[in-house]
Amino acid sequence: MQVYLDNAATTPLDPEVFDAMKPFLLEDFGNPSSTHAHGRKVRAAIESARKKVAELLNCSPGEIIFTSGGTEADNAILTCAVQTYGIQHLISSPVEHHAVLHTLQHITQTGKAQLHYVELDEKGHVQLDHLEELLRQYPNALVSLMHANNEIGNLLDIQTVGNLCREHKAYFHSDTVQTVGHYRHDLKSIFLCGMTAAAHKFHGPKGIGFMYLRRDHKIHPFIHGGAQERNMRGGTENVYGIIGLAKALEIAYRDMEDHRQYISSLKQRMIYRLKEALPDVHFNGDSASMEKSLYTVLNVSLPAADDSSLLLFNLDLQGVSASGGSACSSGATTGSHVLAHLYPNSTRPSVRFSFSKYNTPGEIDYAVNVLAALYKKVEA
Repeated sequence: MQVYLDNAATTPLDPEVFDAMKPFLLEDFGNPSSTHAHGRKVRAAIESARKKVAELLNCSPGEIIFTSGGTEADNAILTCAVQTYGIQHLISSPVEHHAVLHTLQHITQTGKAQLHYVELDEKGHVQLDHLEELLRQYPNALVSLMHANNEIGNLLDIQTVGNLCREHKAYFHSDTVQTVGHYRHDLKSIFLCGMTAAAHKFHGPKGIGFMYLRRDHKIHPFIHGGAQERNMRGGTENVYGIIGLAKALEIAYRDMEDHRQYISSLKQRMIYRLKEALPDVHFNGDSASMEKSLYTVLNVSLPAADDSSLLLFNLDLQGVSASGGSACSSGATTGSHVLAHLYPNSTRPSVRFSFSKYNTPGEIDYAVNVLAALYKKVEA
């Protein structure tokens, strides 16, 4: 049996999305910057997709800029906001995605700004009192805090953080890659200067994402060389990717309530079955909380074992695909920076299971049974 439980890394492409993309792969191939009929048809499709994304997020089409994905969007917003507004202080957390952390660290290495980390509680949630203290100490700062952590699933109250940032005249950026397509975002009611998304996290194609840039907090372009994307990103657009992203987001919003209920039941099933099969099991961060974490992610802390370093390998041999942390760090020799920060002295192995609408209760049961069998083998 093959079971895919690494949907926080990437999700399967929805067949409806592929059907929407297919004409732009085979028939409507014109360059959208061309003024002839072939180009105009493709340009119209891009703008229609932009309008659809903006409609779903409740913002204006001009505030949506298509990118190659979340990493580019994070880099662009953080780097260019500092340049555009002469920002000298950066506020973030030590458990952000590396697309944010490494970018902020690079900015500080150039001497353009200082980086300050907000304190976290024992579960990994941002201490809002300390954030407010930092904002008072460093007004006009750039704040970058992710809506949901990609490893432990912790959710941030972006409404409250946005209000704090507006009060202290801070530029608020949030990596929303794990929440776009899974939660509704009403950008008219939230103070967000910039946010990011990647289509492959919600059953769209890889290599396409977008950044939202609040109209009164625009930034200089990050990629030069053309007037595409309203002079905000040079380079010929990934047309079929854009079409796929818009279709995937449309489907996600159409079916969101049903999918959330279904996927939540899978997560709850795994929590129950793991507790039943492995008495010493724990859950990292607040990932076992249905209210305080992503319903798509469960980060499991398992009993220490002699061959725990081979846990993911052995799961893979039994047909279960999961992650030990961020898939974007695969191949690295170090473990999860998120878990290392929260549990610096822990020797327990951890596995991140993440779910989608295509998983089944039977797959959850199989994964738990495989995990339990591996530990029984170690004990024997």
